[in-house]
Amino acid sequence: MVNPLSELEFRLEVLTLPVADVDRAKRFYTERAGFTLDVDYQPNSGFRVVQLTPPGSAASIQLGTGLTDAAPGSARAGYLVVADIEAAHGELAGRGVPVGSLRHKKSADWQGDFAPGADPDRRDYASFFDFADPDGNTWTVQERGSSSSSRTFPLITQGVYARSTSSRPTHRPS
Repeated sequence: MVNPLSELEFRLEVLTLPVADVDRAKRFYTERAGFTLDVDYQPNSGFRVVQLTPPGSAASIQLGTGLTDAAPGSARAGYLVVADIEAAHGELAGRGVPVGSLRHKKSADWQGDFAPGADPDRRDYASFFDFADPDGNTWTVQERGSSSSSRTFPLITQGVYARSTSSRPTHRPS
């Protein structure tokens, strides 16, 4: 049986982040995190949407008034994927973002087992750091694309994932 959805594309375009202070969050994401301001629209006092896009991303975030009833700071573990984890860590830290320490997976399984610093072999999906916005919404920054074999899964050869490169996800669990 053919999957009726197989011909359709479902692109992730926007994630809504719950924040307490829209202007503070807008300043954080533009001035510190380096996101681009796409829209700041407020047709009335009960509704405001601020849309921001991370550098190089096809997807954006929205924050504002009247967008969600989720508690401010309740978004967890959004992933930002970068080609150079050390450069991204230095850039955000230099802009005043309180970033966590770099860490990497020591082994091929995804059950913990972290070591400090970037992965020495720069395996895709193996290096991480975290940060939070002023409300406590958290992000994980993960490296993919630094290795010379960035078109393949680094862990397939170790039998962890048996997927084709054409269907690989954009992040792995940390």
